Amino acid sequence: MHTTMTLRPPKRLAEVAPPFELKGSLFTLTVMHLHQAEKATIAYYLAEKVKQAPGFFNNAPVIIDLDTLADSTVVDFAGLYDLLREQGMIPVGVRHGSADLQAAAVLAGLPVLPEGRSAAAVKKPDKPEPEFVPVVHNKMIVQPVRSGQQIYAPDGDLIVLGPISAGAEVLADGNIHIYGPLRGRALAGIKGDVEARIFCQSLEAELVSIAGHYRVIEELDAEERGKAVQIYLLEDRLIVKPLVGQ
Repeated sequence: MHTTMTLRPPKRLAEVAPPFELKGSLFTLTVMHLHQAEKATIAYYLAEKVKQAPGFFNNAPVIIDLDTLADSTVVDFAGLYDLLREQGMIPVGVRHGSADLQAAAVLAGLPVLPEGRSAAAVKKPDKPEPEFVPVVHNKMIVQPVRSGQQIYAPDGDLIVLGPISAGAEVLADGNIHIYGPLRGRALAGIKGDVEARIFCQSLEAELVSIAGHYRVIEELDAEERGKAVQIYLLEDRLIVKPLVGQ
């Protein structure tokens, strides 16, 4: 005989604070585009990548993209999960890939992230939707950004009038303008805007990034350091170029 348990609200519900809230939030996700599944090779290149920017990937949520893998590829998802955790990253799921690959990922405890709506699903020939124009919200910071601080400008540009200390981090969905020395980290176009740029008066950065493409201080040329520059993407390469008139 089966019994049904009824969940009863606590007495005087209006007087009791709810135990939790569910709210939408924004997180910057790192995407690992998997081109092959050989575990030792992945382990080597993953360790080398992390060495280039110690701490940059620490506790970073990672999505594993299977789009370029052949349907017949066998992936050790449990082993891949362990590799990412050993490097301080947090695997949150997979996307794309064949049904067999997705099933193997689920068996290993990695959820399959839902695909975006297809063009056919959103197309309405008889009643076209109005054009969506995003609202730009620029943020201006007038004081120095000190070590340990993180400043983020969602849906727009970030403008910093003072210096950015080593150990500080500034992020923007759009461009970043820094009217002082950049000694910390600057990440522009973090939602994938490949047209975003970073402008600074003195490049001394620990790391700069445009739409996930990054360079660390060891990769900067001597003639680029301490100069007024702009940084942008060109054919998936991060370009550092003097500002006009320099």
